[in-house]
Amino acid sequence: MTKQQHASMTSDKFSHATRTGGNTALLPALPNYLVKFFLSLACLLAIGCESVYYNAWEKLGVEKRDILVDRVEDARDSQEDAQEQFSSALEQFSALVNFDGGDLEKVYNRLDDEYQDSVAAADKVSSRIADIESVAKALFSEWQDEIAQYTNTRFRADSQTQLNNTKARYAELERSLRTAERSMAPVLATMKDNVLYLKHNLNARAIGALRGEYLTIKRDIDNLLIEMNAAITRSNQFIATLEK
Repeated sequence: MTKQQHASMTSDKFSHATRTGGNTALLPALPNYLVKFFLSLACLLAIGCESVYYNAWEKLGVEKRDILVDRVEDARDSQEDAQEQFSSALEQFSALVNFDGGDLEKVYNRLDDEYQDSVAAADKVSSRIADIESVAKALFSEWQDEIAQYTNTRFRADSQTQLNNTKARYAELERSLRTAERSMAPVLATMKDNVLYLKHNLNARAIGALRGEYLTIKRDIDNLLIEMNAAITRSNQFIATLEK
């Protein structure tokens, strides 16, 4: 989880009122200097002691396990959104290579919009993965510390086995998420190259050059969608084990 996300209480469903990224419109009655003070204090708390965030939720009955499930769901949803966005971008590239007259600048603008939206979707996926890693680390650390508190050796061994199994399943999930995340990089790089080339060459020759790039983009996006489907499946499996 990023420091900014801690300061704004991230995107957890448990806190709809604080999912505004520091929107000061929620504090209309406070003078600006107080708004800045409280936001700065929140940032310091997030930077200095991550446990403050989780402890606050635990006092409200929300455990780290619940937050982890919520964030895996958020990551899964962001991957589904990214799938739709990259598919939309591919459609726009297809329209470009089949361009047969008209306003080429409008075509460029639509393509650039798709690229920018794809970058935003990719950033969101990366942010959601970081959120998962943050709470998973806190959860596993707490769990291990609590195992040491057992006096009953059978209970201790059983809990250790559960922790080890959960960590193993989480490791599989994390690998799948990171693989899908890495698959976005070549897609975005190729998209950016093509958008820039079209921007600098708004003519029929540019269209001809980009036609040769379409198959590369399609191959990379098809691979990305496969990796994201695998990550989504793994996310659902992990959520199911935590909710048992």
